[in-house]
Amino acid sequence: MRIGVVSLADDPRYESRRLEQRYPGHPEGRPFDGMRVAAAESRLALEAAGLSLKLEAAEARDAEGAAQTAAMLARQGIRYIVLDLPADAVRAATRAVKPGEALLLNVSSDDDALRGQACAPHLLHTLPSRRMQADALMQALAARKWRKALLLTGPAPEDRAWQALYLQAARRFGIAWAAQRDFRLSNDPRERELANVRLLTGGPDHDVVVVADADGEFARTLPYATQLPRPVAGANGLTAMAWHRAWERHGGPQLNRRFLKAAGRPMSGHDWAGWVAVKAVVEAATRAPKAPFAEQARSLVSGDVVIDGFKGPRLSFRPWDGQLRQPVFLAHPDGVAAVAPLDGFLHPRNNLDTLGADAPETACRR
Repeated sequence: MRIGVVSLADDPRYESRRLEQRYPGHPEGRPFDGMRVAAAESRLALEAAGLSLKLEAAEARDAEGAAQTAAMLARQGIRYIVLDLPADAVRAATRAVKPGEALLLNVSSDDDALRGQACAPHLLHTLPSRRMQADALMQALAARKWRKALLLTGPAPEDRAWQALYLQAARRFGIAWAAQRDFRLSNDPRERELANVRLLTGGPDHDVVVVADADGEFARTLPYATQLPRPVAGANGLTAMAWHRAWERHGGPQLNRRFLKAAGRPMSGHDWAGWVAVKAVVEAATRAPKAPFAEQARSLVSGDVVIDGFKGPRLSFRPWDGQLRQPVFLAHPDGVAAVAPLDGFLHPRNNLDTLGADAPETACRR
């Protein structure tokens, strides 16, 4: 069994200086390290089913090249292709590979549009969407009765996208806004006040400061620097994550040790997304080793295959948008403070579906 892995050679998300910053929730290395760990863990199960596994990595220079590479792998008979690509390249690769040729697994883009208007019947996602992360964060605030928040938003389009998601999740879970303010990191002396943390966090009383900062540089300056002694959440402080190096339950310490030994660094959420993508493919293959590819893929897409993600509940893909339903960690740099969905947040069928777009509200038309 062959699994193809498509990535960009000069992906800015993995630029060395950026990785050194270790902003919360950002990649700390390539997810391929997590895939290698999953492949090694799965060897005995594959052998028992009469199978073997080979990861075949291919790099492209840009989104168009990534699409061509994905199509080439599909023509070579590779039926499972992992996409470690930015959102625009995921879209291009999805258009280049026809449904039925291969099953694509997105492991590093949390863009909600890929689960919505730009979804596809042969595209799955293992990293929590941005909406899932925003919902998890607002559940945590509501559970702690931090009902009045101050929202700080940066100037970038991605900052505004996070702002919109926080506003949407706040309405859903009953969080009110004491104030909403913009920040800007600038060398212009006329804009100095827009980066002054004490000025930005003064004024109306609030329970928590929520920061929408996709880059992460400004958010890093917030904890312990606010005008009032208040917790920080969002891009720093209490952050929604797919995985954490200090997760201590459900086999987490063992997985973290295996990853650290193999990669020489702690496991991050993006590494976990790569790891669980390979585990999902292996589960589908060993569950029905004699079944044709179409049947194995259908079992994944329909949610019939369940995966042990070392987070507690069994995980499966949502049939309506291809997103892997999963708990989301609410964590700080040194540990996990809570796990969403939190107690009291219920769903008629699966409480994990309180995070992200539910079936009646999805924009995906597969």
